[in-house]
Amino acid sequence: MPKRRSRGDGGLHWDDKRQRWIATASLGFDPSGKRIVKRASGKTKTEAKTKLKEVLRDYEDGLAIAPTGYTVKDAVTDWLAYGLAGRDTGTIETNTILCNTHVIPALGARKLRDLSADDVDKWLVDKAKVLSTRSLEAIRSCLNRAVKRAMARDKVKRNVVELCAVPTGQPGRPSKSLTLAQADAVLVAAEDSPLYAYFVVSLLTGGRTEEMRPLRWDHVDLVGDPNAIPELPPHVAVWRSVRSSGDTKTKKSRRTLALPGRAVDALKIQWERQGWQRVAAGDQWQDNGLVFTSAVGTELDAANVRREFRKILARAAQMPGVELVPHEWTTRETRTSFVSILSDRGIPLEEISRLVGHSSTAVTEEVYRKQIRPVIQTGAVAMDGIFGTGPGPKR
Repeated sequence: MPKRRSRGDGGLHWDDKRQRWIATASLGFDPSGKRIVKRASGKTKTEAKTKLKEVLRDYEDGLAIAPTGYTVKDAVTDWLAYGLAGRDTGTIETNTILCNTHVIPALGARKLRDLSADDVDKWLVDKAKVLSTRSLEAIRSCLNRAVKRAMARDKVKRNVVELCAVPTGQPGRPSKSLTLAQADAVLVAAEDSPLYAYFVVSLLTGGRTEEMRPLRWDHVDLVGDPNAIPELPPHVAVWRSVRSSGDTKTKKSRRTLALPGRAVDALKIQWERQGWQRVAAGDQWQDNGLVFTSAVGTELDAANVRREFRKILARAAQMPGVELVPHEWTTRETRTSFVSILSDRGIPLEEISRLVGHSSTAVTEEVYRKQIRPVIQTGAVAMDGIFGTGPGPKR
């Protein structure tokens, strides 16, 4: 005689109308006194029982509202749609590209609750064959934040992505810096460029491209105050960026920098050139108070600045003794060149960090490690000054 099922174990019956097996389980009563019954169906008894077990597992985990077909793609799509509200347009675009290129094609079809740490590990290891470590960190971050958001909304019990470390990827493109000779050639080659002043100021102050493009004339003082105590030199206030908030990258990025004489001369030329641009544009000119603009007064686009920079590099590369491959350079490397040239002249790391607006010297050293002079000479120079460099004892 078959053993009778215990109370609450549920039942299994064939539904002629649906032509499927129906598995049910009674889970007691809710506060209103209504019986709590969970059901699942399948073409076979085994399939129906398996699905019922999944339903009961979700219920026990407190995920009663989570749809059984909710996939990784659904989680990522929801995060892109609602989890990035208020972020900069460029940030949203970058994350969307990363998800659509690397996350969804590889893991999107997987049910979120079935996603395992092994799945994520294998995915990252596979991507490490073609992506840099930094890119791996970026795509893992996208998946991690998407699953974390889904977990907060009872779509999954835990976030397995947090259990997975990022493997070492392919070497990224190393950041470069111009030598003093190359930088001088670039400044000469830029003289006929409409963005001459832009590159002079960028190279001679170390400003970020996101700080140079929104720079306003009311933040530039080309005269200073020689009668002030102490004397106030010509300067530029780096207080804005192209970020959605308009703020600089960090609090310490908000800084006021004295302008070298060559930068002052370049900005005077820019003022005159912009006046002629305003006349040529006529009614199309948009007066935004910007220092560096397009032909009609609008803010420069990063891609256009990069193209113009490479044109300048191409002209510089034609000069005797200057070797440059234009397509290998980006505009941010005027900033690394600034750091490199100052470091080569013995400027202390702390001072360089202040000039480029880093939150600490650790950031400067980490980001510009190859541009910082590797040999610390302060002690040796001081000791030579104290004890001299006379000959040692005779052998």
